[in-house]
Amino acid sequence: MSKQTLRTWARDKRKEIDMVRISAILAEKLVKTKEYKNSKNIMLFYPLKDEVNLLSLLSDSTKSFFLPRINGEELECCPYKAGDELCESCFHTKEPVCKACNKTDIDLVIVPALACDKQKYRLGYGGGFYDRFLSDFKGIKVVCIPSELIVENIYHEKYDVKMNRIITELFSF
Repeated sequence: MSKQTLRTWARDKRKEIDMVRISAILAEKLVKTKEYKNSKNIMLFYPLKDEVNLLSLLSDSTKSFFLPRINGEELECCPYKAGDELCESCFHTKEPVCKACNKTDIDLVIVPALACDKQKYRLGYGGGFYDRFLSDFKGIKVVCIPSELIVENIYHEKYDVKMNRIITELFSF
C-alpha cells in the first residue's frame, strides 16, 4: 500500500474514532511514562480536527511547553503557555506568535501522526517538516495515537525518523 493510500485510509479511519475520549486516555498514559516524567521541556502540537488533542497537558506547571511553527520549509519550536497568542499557519493549524528557541532546549517531542507501524515509524502528512526537524534531534520522540491507527508497515524511507515510543489507549511499545 502506498503512503498516499495509507494517508487516505487513516484520515477516513480517524473520523470514526471518539478523539475526545481517546485523547484523555492518551494524555493520562503519557504522563505516567518515564519519558514524560524525566522531561522538563516538552514540545506538543496544536491538533487538527479529528487529531489527538494533548493540550490538557499545558496545565502541568512542573513542565515548560513548546509548540511548532512553520518557517519556510523548516519547523521551529516556540515557548507556549495556555492563553498565549496563536495565529493560523499555511496548513490551517494554530501556531505561536513568538521568537523561536533552539530545539536543543527540548527534551521530549510529542509528534503528530496519521498512523504508525510496529517498527515505530510514523506516517505524517507528507510535508517532511517533522522528519527534517527530528533528523538531528537528540531528545525523546513519542507518538500518542489510537490503536486503530497502528498498521503492520508504513514502508519507511531513509529520511523517515523512527520514534522512541508509541502510546495507544491499549498498549505502548
